[in-house]
Amino acid sequence: MASESYRIIGNELKYLKEILDTDFRTSAFGVMADRLEKAFAKKVGAKYAIGHNSGTGPLHSMLESIGIEPGDEIIVSPLTMSAPTYAIIAAGGTPVYADIDPDSFTISPESIEKVITKKTKAISAIALYGLPCDFDKIMDIAKKNSLFVYEDNAQCQLGEYKGKCAGSLANGASFSFQRLKHITCGEGGMFTTNDQELAEKVRRQTCLGYANTSSTKGAVTKMELQDPNYDRHISFGFKTRLPELCAAVALAQLENIEKLVQIRIDAAKILEKVVSKCDWLVPQLASSNHKHAYWSYAVRLAHPKITWREFRDKFVSMGGDGIYSAWKLSYKEPLLQNPTNIGWRSKLISQDRLADYKKKDLCPIAESYQPKILAFKTDYWNVDDAHKQPEILEKLIKQY
Repeated sequence: MASESYRIIGNELKYLKEILDTDFRTSAFGVMADRLEKAFAKKVGAKYAIGHNSGTGPLHSMLESIGIEPGDEIIVSPLTMSAPTYAIIAAGGTPVYADIDPDSFTISPESIEKVITKKTKAISAIALYGLPCDFDKIMDIAKKNSLFVYEDNAQCQLGEYKGKCAGSLANGASFSFQRLKHITCGEGGMFTTNDQELAEKVRRQTCLGYANTSSTKGAVTKMELQDPNYDRHISFGFKTRLPELCAAVALAQLENIEKLVQIRIDAAKILEKVVSKCDWLVPQLASSNHKHAYWSYAVRLAHPKITWREFRDKFVSMGGDGIYSAWKLSYKEPLLQNPTNIGWRSKLISQDRLADYKKKDLCPIAESYQPKILAFKTDYWNVDDAHKQPEILEKLIKQY
């Protein structure tokens, strides 16, 4: 079975057919998901990997599994989409926002230290646009304060910090397989860790708290289920496992992940050659300790007279692909500006914290940068499709 789709580059159709040919019997035992988990863990250098049905799922599973309680605070960057905040609130925690580093756009270790309180339980380290955080400093802070650190790698596959792969840098990590990500199966996600006890708790979070699951076993056997004395649910959990059909597609794409990531890196490097000649387009910087995975190529618009909308619209009118804006800062979203939007969970967040979300300059660097970030498309499945973009960008820059 062949496909002309530029997204289907390997064994996707073959693996899907394996499942369909068994009338979905593999789904009962998670055969394809098990193959994916083992391969994914090996790829990122972690001992355990557990599939989820979204990239937000692992964030929530982790926070539930480490025992977050009402009033517990989790430090997170506001410069990201709101899923990290949603996961914190859903687990009963309180998001506390630390500012970003002006060069990397990722969470600032210095800002993290300033917002730690006696209630702080964890730090979210988001690999923004594909760039891992400064983990030496973050892990040192965490060790001094006995804090859990988790990577949010929704935008980062095969990114590295000091030679270690994203997914093996902290106490736990999450990944996304959403449509625009390096690996896509339409929707899905993955959790990784080296902590067996944590992995077992996260596993039960994904499958209704079933007994007889483990860090490496996500399905319950027929013999177990058909025992009238089987105590099924030994802990609280949801049904957020990665479906077999999605696992099949993700596994096929994982087999080609180096190629998929390199296409994005190549697309970014082509744009970088043009941006390097312009003093009012300031790129997100990766230090020599980092390998950037380039979910997109992000720059800050520093021209005093050009607005984000003007630049983007001119670029598109000249034939350029669309440019993503940065997300509205999480605490600026209506969800937190009007706590009634959270529902009963707003009662779990202190009045002081709710008031913080409405302050001007809560995170001044992030507030300054957010309206000015231009995130150029890198999700090409053939780098040849990206070559016209720098030509258009160069022509546009010359107009100013």
